[in-house]
Amino acid sequence: MKGGAVLVAIAAAIGNFLQGWDNATIAGSIVYITADLDLGTTMEGLVVATSLVGATVITTFSGPVSDWLGRRPMLIISSVLYFVSGLVMFWSPNVYVLCGARLLDGFGIGLAVTLAPVYISETAPPETRGSLNTLPQFTGSGGMFLAYCMVFGMSLLTSPSWKLMLGILSIPSLIYFLLAVFFLPESPRWLVSKGRMTEAEKVLRRLRGREDVSGEMALLVEGLGIGGETSIEEYIIGPADEISDGQEPAAPKDTIRLYGPEGSLYWDAKPVTGQSTLGLASRQGSMVNQTVPLMDPLVTLFGSVHEKFPDTGSMRSMLFPNFGSMFSTAEPNIKNDRWDEESQHREGEGYASEGAGEDSDDNLHSPLISRQTTSMEKDMVPPLSHGSALSMRRHSSLMQGTGEGVGSTGIGGGWQLAWKWTERVGEDGKKEGGFKRIYLHQEGGPGTRRGSLVSLPGGDIPADSEFIQAAALVSQPALYTKELMEQHPVGPAMVHPSETASKGPIWAALLEPGVKRALFVGIGIQLLQQFSGINGVLYYTPTILEDAGVEVLLADLGLSTESASFLVSAVTTLLMLPCIGVAMRLMDISGRRTLLLVTIPVLVLSLIILVFSELVTISTVVNAALSTLCVVIYFCVFVMAYGPIPNILCSEIFPTRVRGLCIAICALVYWISDIIVTYTLPVLLEAIGLAGIFGIYAVVCVISWIFIFLKVPETKGMPLEVITEMFAVGASQAAAAKNE
Repeated sequence: MKGGAVLVAIAAAIGNFLQGWDNATIAGSIVYITADLDLGTTMEGLVVATSLVGATVITTFSGPVSDWLGRRPMLIISSVLYFVSGLVMFWSPNVYVLCGARLLDGFGIGLAVTLAPVYISETAPPETRGSLNTLPQFTGSGGMFLAYCMVFGMSLLTSPSWKLMLGILSIPSLIYFLLAVFFLPESPRWLVSKGRMTEAEKVLRRLRGREDVSGEMALLVEGLGIGGETSIEEYIIGPADEISDGQEPAAPKDTIRLYGPEGSLYWDAKPVTGQSTLGLASRQGSMVNQTVPLMDPLVTLFGSVHEKFPDTGSMRSMLFPNFGSMFSTAEPNIKNDRWDEESQHREGEGYASEGAGEDSDDNLHSPLISRQTTSMEKDMVPPLSHGSALSMRRHSSLMQGTGEGVGSTGIGGGWQLAWKWTERVGEDGKKEGGFKRIYLHQEGGPGTRRGSLVSLPGGDIPADSEFIQAAALVSQPALYTKELMEQHPVGPAMVHPSETASKGPIWAALLEPGVKRALFVGIGIQLLQQFSGINGVLYYTPTILEDAGVEVLLADLGLSTESASFLVSAVTTLLMLPCIGVAMRLMDISGRRTLLLVTIPVLVLSLIILVFSELVTISTVVNAALSTLCVVIYFCVFVMAYGPIPNILCSEIFPTRVRGLCIAICALVYWISDIIVTYTLPVLLEAIGLAGIFGIYAVVCVISWIFIFLKVPETKGMPLEVITEMFAVGASQAAAAKNE
């Protein structure tokens, strides 16, 4: 785990710390607010609920605006709102000013809770993304614990000040502001989506702790695409033939030449026809014949990746550490191209630009953009701009790989990024071609295929070398647009990333099959999480613990009823922290789906026992002990999985250019569900009693388990771009299967 990404995630999660702090302080101070301002029940509820309303309202705008302005500015705005609201609450002369401050506080909460998971997902490496994205849950619970300790300490004073309790929020929010302004970088994925490539490269180097980020940069560009046809293929891959300087390499018969972002070697891939032996590729033919009725084919497709993962683990790239050069500069005197939109100087229809400034090391050498003329193109048409086809030289390297974890072609989680060039003869007799982008995943361990696929360079690789079986997601590159395809270009004529940058949310993209399927998963899991009972259990915990005699016992030690309640709440939140720590350890090992499927039955059992203890009286002591134990177990198990994972999943499954918009939709469902559950509790309590409420929660948890088992795929260790590609291919093939 690289230190840069960890520190950035911790800093971003402070917004959730402030949310937890605020939740605890308002719960503790409302007793004193009501007494001091002589509030009725309605106004008391309004003071508590105003922040919830604010969070719901701001969520409506937060996603689209973050897609426009960036993730970092929104986190800065969140910290400012926290800070100002704390000052106003400290000053509040009456309940109306207090409600206004609570509204501002809700705005800050909505921005932090919605965007922190998105920001962390976009900056974290795939192998540790789950663990780092559990930090908001940990910091939120930590904030609650510290705030309850503060409230407990202040409750021991002769006249506790509710203004001071609420106003202290400004101190940690100031720290959050300083970190957001001076330490947090902008999301590299957002920078790429706006064509600011040089900035994105610098941020990635800082986050990953290495100089070579060419493979991941190319991946982020590929993540700009939405929709398009994706197919699953299977290859046997081996090293390409040695090529002479100045000679166009030719792939052997029946093989495909693959190109990677780094200059060194090329690789040849032989397509496998007939019945696939690999997990991912074989799933393409099994979309109709599901082993489990009603199970979404996406779940099977994602599961096949993890079933076939090499034993050596995801922290080390299992394919070739030097996959080869896709594009490189053919002549040393040709100036480097720049991707950075801000320094773009176009000439005519071309987009290649001269590197600004004297230091050429600041230029981003793009494997997708650097275009020179091949002998094939010279024979056919004049070159476009500075040339428009690939020049492949064995020894002209754009960026040398470090050989660590994610190399030039490695994009994390055992996945590799490559491209292939396809060519055909058009109706007019002219040769036409285009690029296909490939996400490769090794599915068989070493030794599954032996023998010679192609002739090997003498002495470089042993003659008995083992070749790699790999499944491939094959699609059109993000920068190879439909408009260019209609022009039948010769060579890799591609647009600059800034030309694909959206000036606002792409609403039409919500209708893409993969995006629709991801929205279904995100909305469904957020809705079910809120109706699974966490708010109800939180709301009635003091009553349950009071019935258990815990507060009476503490009162006998000389504590007031309020102080005893705060101390119990502090201890309860303290018990959550080690459980969240365990979840952080398991999130990228066991996975999100597995954790949910294992922990939700424990929630169901806890709720059933709570129902039993309400309906059947064994003895006062036994019932109290059962209720207390079940409440503690419910809290601790909930924060291990069902608490953080819905937000983690929602931050992973949407394409870069609509991620903010889709997250806003899911978050809006979350907050509306929160309001519904919170404000229907008194009505339900009067109608069906506490046992009935807990019974409903148990049923919802069972429905949640079924939904997760059938519809929610496992996303651990996979690059975000691969996840969205898998959603696209799975949704498309599922739709095709229904039509057959």
